[in-house]
Amino acid sequence: MTKPCIICVAITGSVPRKEDNPAVPVTIAEQVESTHAAFEAGAAICHAHVRNDDQTPSSDPDKFAALMEGVQKHCPGMIVQLSTGGRSGAGKERGGMLPLRPDMASLSVGSNNFPTRVYENPPDLVDWLASEMRKYQVKPEIEAFDLSHIHQAVAMNRDGRIPGQLYVQFVMGVKNAMPVDKDVFDYYVKTVNRLAPDAQWCAAGVGAGQVMVNEWSIAAGGHTRTGLEDNVRWDKHTLAPSNAALVARAAEICARYDRPVATPAQAREILGLRA
Repeated sequence: MTKPCIICVAITGSVPRKEDNPAVPVTIAEQVESTHAAFEAGAAICHAHVRNDDQTPSSDPDKFAALMEGVQKHCPGMIVQLSTGGRSGAGKERGGMLPLRPDMASLSVGSNNFPTRVYENPPDLVDWLASEMRKYQVKPEIEAFDLSHIHQAVAMNRDGRIPGQLYVQFVMGVKNAMPVDKDVFDYYVKTVNRLAPDAQWCAAGVGAGQVMVNEWSIAAGGHTRTGLEDNVRWDKHTLAPSNAALVARAAEICARYDRPVATPAQAREILGLRA
């Protein structure tokens, strides 16, 4: 298999804190530095959240703008993907950074359970976020926490609410949502290939399932995501030393399956993004 594999690094998220792993980058400067190291290790996409000084999640557009500026300066060509996730804000606040015109932004098209709460994505908010992404020419990354989310993304693609080629990410391993399960993973791949044969897909494993899902997606011809947002450990006994180390491990899996790691330019071409 010679299809390049796009590695996305989810650098920070909204949940991991310094107390969980001192390598979690929180300030803008830390995030830019961590992203640069991950970029050099092979990451073509930076999936980004921002935090307040007390480590709590934020949706402040000014923070996102500063992070984008730093990544674009130090990681030439890297795809910047900003999070519109529900842990960082409520309602339309979640899309306040979209006028910055990042290359991509995450889009959850349905609700599901999280460890201690319901991750609410009501249809009217989903439609508004999708319309803002169309307005500012931001490519959505569909975060599928459930099979129904794949079907909903395909329906939105067919009626034009999500134009162009779909990019769907399977998120597995969140407590109370979809577990890391190979039969489910295989069915997700089969469903995307059946309903949207021109789509690209990616997979992310949360927690202990990260490496397993990395390998499944790389072996099956998809793209993959890693990073400290999803998993702060290297193994059962050791903390992950950095985002770059997790990216390097994904790149090693690519090598085992003869999958070249996609450069940012290749990733942009695969995803239909502007150069």
